[in-house]
Amino acid sequence: MLTYNMDVEPRSRWLRTTPGAAALAQPYHCSEAGLFYGLERFATARTDKESYILFYTLEGAGLIEQNNTQVTLEKGNMLLLDCRTPQSYCTAPGQSCWYHYWAHVDGPGVKAFVPLLIPGQHLCAVPLPGMDVRSSFDRVLDGVQAETSVSAIDNALAIHQMLAAMARQRLSGGTGSNRATVERAANYLREHYSEPLCLDELIRAAHMSKSYFLRLFRQYMGTTPYNYLLCYRITQAKDLLVLTDLPVGTIARQVGFADESNFSTRFSAMAGQSPLQYRRSALLKK
Repeated sequence: MLTYNMDVEPRSRWLRTTPGAAALAQPYHCSEAGLFYGLERFATARTDKESYILFYTLEGAGLIEQNNTQVTLEKGNMLLLDCRTPQSYCTAPGQSCWYHYWAHVDGPGVKAFVPLLIPGQHLCAVPLPGMDVRSSFDRVLDGVQAETSVSAIDNALAIHQMLAAMARQRLSGGTGSNRATVERAANYLREHYSEPLCLDELIRAAHMSKSYFLRLFRQYMGTTPYNYLLCYRITQAKDLLVLTDLPVGTIARQVGFADESNFSTRFSAMAGQSPLQYRRSALLKK
């Protein structure tokens, strides 16, 4: 269900499209977008919609509510919201206007950013100093109107640019001590990759709770400590397969696997071919 009070200036824009095959083939696509010059009584409430929505404030401020939390989106700030959960947004109390861009976006690329931009389904306003957000949103608006294969690509690039800028800002905005803690843990894993992983040792060295450490590690490194270690082990194994004549079982033990069978299973799943197939294909390319 959708209810709204369109208290906006006449120059406002609201564009809709039905994404075709070219748009849906992209990691990001847009179904609606607009530029609202919202006035004091502008308000929207929605129970659900199968998309995410990007907001960016040009002037004034908006108040966005979801999951019993409120965020004031001030000038120069952007926010990603999951519309599948009831939400409302309006011109913030005490403000005479909320001039803002918005776009309903979706696709696997958007979903990949959600853990960082909506952590734990908590709304996060992200300042974007120095970025020409207007140009990116205008490209999206133009693309919604054009509905061509080229515009689908341009739309995807513009959406990615905005989400990536938000992600970089979120990552750089964390405390230096948290980043340093995660970097030390990652360095430890690289230096001791051939040894059994002991998560408790990493947590003790970090001096924080397990859940908080794992959340920070995923935030800064993009994965869990175990998967980070696993990827590093497989990378080292690739080098040994190409640069040495060592048997697969020996390589497995050198990179931290207890047995060749487990190593081969993991390697095949991550590299798309068995260790011996990888060795043969790499040698053929030389």
